[in-house]
Amino acid sequence: MTTAGVVVLPFGGRRVARSLRDLATVTLDDVACCRRVAVVGSDADLASVLTRLLRDDRLGVEVCHVRRPADVRRVRTGVATRTPLIRDETGTVIVGAAEWTGSPAGEALRGEAVVDDTVVFDGDVPGVRVEPMRTLPGLRAAVMGRGRLRWVTGRAAQLGTPGAMVVRDGVPGPRPVRRSTLYRHTEGWLQVG
Repeated sequence: MTTAGVVVLPFGGRRVARSLRDLATVTLDDVACCRRVAVVGSDADLASVLTRLLRDDRLGVEVCHVRRPADVRRVRTGVATRTPLIRDETGTVIVGAAEWTGSPAGEALRGEAVVDDTVVFDGDVPGVRVEPMRTLPGLRAAVMGRGRLRWVTGRAAQLGTPGAMVVRDGVPGPRPVRRSTLYRHTEGWLQVG
């Protein structure tokens, strides 16, 4: 693969590996104009890139997540495959996991959650974890804090509650919500693996 159109986007002052320093370094504003972008950062950083590509209707850009030295080789030689893209109702992409929890004061999560037509919980629970999958149907959800997690898979997870916090890839939302939906977008993202 040639390096034309391959760029690096480092987050949070992270250092770019020596073998990638010949590639152009870009900002989040520039990723939609590239053929392949190497994201050097956390799941939340990768999610911000995918959110930008989703909003710009540029899911044809190949994305390589560089978290450790072993990932560097994939930037140039990895093959991109279409992977389910999980987003929420605000258009924010989830990469690692989302969690629905009670209030910031540590209260139980009250309400009901379903994945497609399967009830995940109805009542009070410590919280729910929703994770994207690399394959269809796209996501899985489980009640947290009850020993071994029992996952329910599907295309969409929905929560109705008097009030819950949403944590997206480790980043808490600004305020409690009464509804939250996570679902597989109609088009996946091109994950370089």
